[in-house]
Amino acid sequence: MANSRTQNPVQNRQRYSKSHEIKQRDRTDKDKEKNELSRLLLIMVCSRERRGPAHAKATLLDAAPGPAGDLPFFGSVLRRAHCVRRCEEPLLGAVSRHRAAEEVRSDFQRRVPYSYLQRAYIQLNKLEEAANAAHTFFMANPEHMEIQQDLENYKTTSGKVSLIDQEARQHMEDYSAGVRHYDKEEYELAIEFLERALKGYYSEDEDCQIMCEGPQKFEEHEYLDYKAGLYEAIADHYMQVLACKHDCVRELATRSGRISPIENFLPLHYDYLQFAYYRVGDYVKALECAKSYLLFHPDDEDVLENAGYYEGLLEGTVNPATIKPRKEAKTLLRRHKLESHLLQVAAAGLGYAYTEPVTPGCAVPGPLGVHSCRNSSPLIFSRMVLCLSSGGPLLYSDVKFVYNSEQLNGSQRVLLDNVISEEQCRELHRVASGIMLAGDGYRGKTSPHTPNERFEGATVLKALKYGYEGRVPLKSARLFYDISEKARRIVESYFLLNSTLYFSYTHLVCRTALSGQQERRNDLSHPIHADNCLLDPEANECWKEPPAYTFRDYSALLYMNADFEGGEFIFTEMDAKTVTASIKPKCGRMISFSSGGENPHGVKAVTKGQRCAVALWFTLDPLYRELERIQADEVIAMLDQEHLGPSEMNINPKDEL
Repeated sequence: MANSRTQNPVQNRQRYSKSHEIKQRDRTDKDKEKNELSRLLLIMVCSRERRGPAHAKATLLDAAPGPAGDLPFFGSVLRRAHCVRRCEEPLLGAVSRHRAAEEVRSDFQRRVPYSYLQRAYIQLNKLEEAANAAHTFFMANPEHMEIQQDLENYKTTSGKVSLIDQEARQHMEDYSAGVRHYDKEEYELAIEFLERALKGYYSEDEDCQIMCEGPQKFEEHEYLDYKAGLYEAIADHYMQVLACKHDCVRELATRSGRISPIENFLPLHYDYLQFAYYRVGDYVKALECAKSYLLFHPDDEDVLENAGYYEGLLEGTVNPATIKPRKEAKTLLRRHKLESHLLQVAAAGLGYAYTEPVTPGCAVPGPLGVHSCRNSSPLIFSRMVLCLSSGGPLLYSDVKFVYNSEQLNGSQRVLLDNVISEEQCRELHRVASGIMLAGDGYRGKTSPHTPNERFEGATVLKALKYGYEGRVPLKSARLFYDISEKARRIVESYFLLNSTLYFSYTHLVCRTALSGQQERRNDLSHPIHADNCLLDPEANECWKEPPAYTFRDYSALLYMNADFEGGEFIFTEMDAKTVTASIKPKCGRMISFSSGGENPHGVKAVTKGQRCAVALWFTLDPLYRELERIQADEVIAMLDQEHLGPSEMNINPKDEL
């Protein structure tokens, strides 16, 4: 098992005894990759040639009237096919020699050869190359636990911290660098990298479009009696190509190993640039980029106001009407809209299965545009925030408001005191000591987050089960249920939610510092993370996709004690390093916040004693209600009616909870 490995990669050479076989396989994979890339390169060159002036006659023509009216169209198709074949066969040989099978193409897409490369480099004692190969594989396979452990070993044994993704897309790297310089107010460097990113994006888009013209797989028609007429067969193939081309904007906005694209990816380039150019005094370029952004978001009040401001600065020197949006942005957007229209026509008229992807919440379709809820500062670019409210009533007179989102330097955050009393804290602590199991909720892993602490937990249903069996006082077990419901009602009310907030998971947890392991600790009790998305600090993104609990909407932590050292709850920026707020737990204190990437958080190391809390996660989707909570609700309803026996309560004391 991957988690049982303790050796570092340097010590694992005996695991790879068939070194020659691995090297030979790697060499074969490399040859196939080289041939495949050569073939695709030739197709791209030929495709670009056929679009040049010398091939103007090969342009697709509208069908003319009459019985032979379609001949110009098919003549153009035949010339294009001849061009591709002329490029391909004389230079690369027979198709069987250079066209990779679907399985091989899939392996390269998933970067499988880098897994073999890592092993080969280990045998050659080339640790730096092995680390980079492992990192490159891991970027496309973030769920691969064995490679993740290898990377940790590289960092600890060889001090290899800076790793290189050898398949990184340059336009993505330039974009990230541009954003970093922008955030540091280094506007000239931000412009340099963002302009380079745009140039790379449009070049990659052209390549992506051409690649889509390769062979297609017709999964819906893979049977022997498929017989389509001329135009039906053409339509079947062309819709596959068109769907592939239409998806290029999503492909170019998606990082390796991720499912979701960066929202609003292409327009954000122009949004960053319009303000960066303003700050360096280039008002013409600022207006040009603002108008380019408005192609995607014509109703964005902030950028409309910015564009008007730039026009005022240019008054008397340049006619603002002569400054147009960038041609490449206009062309791409026009093409994308036409593709979408054709796909919808095919879906309606031909039964072609296609659904335009839509981003939920405040978004509009696809990575070309997300209309985020932005602050109305005239010239300050604001990152996306949730379209939500807060500040509702706390419902209980004894609950004390402490800090709101602004005071906690974030959004959708609240800190409250006196949610439960000192006596209730003590009672909960007594219940915890009687019902908690080490590693509960983490498949028995007693130290799931750090080897320097022991983790224990228990659920509401388990508390009620133990209460019914007499192992803990039933009244105390019910207290756990009641205070979690109180917390749910407070969160639902304070954040002014228009629909019911359901429990997604409820967990009474304690973290205990292990003696003899606290000196020189530099880790966290719980690493920085977000509750409903995969935090990616390097990309400054949070990916709302599995294995994250994407259905969680709000979170809360209700603390039970303060007699320990360390253990502060912290919020950070998306870089997982910059702390924006730190909260010291104490009895009755509750921190609540929205569960998304706007609220990365973690727990500092518990260096002495035991830290206990009730952890609560909520969802607005009833489909994801906590099953054990539903069962607990039923138990409570029965107990409120009368005292029932085990068989009547439908609880099996031997259930593994």
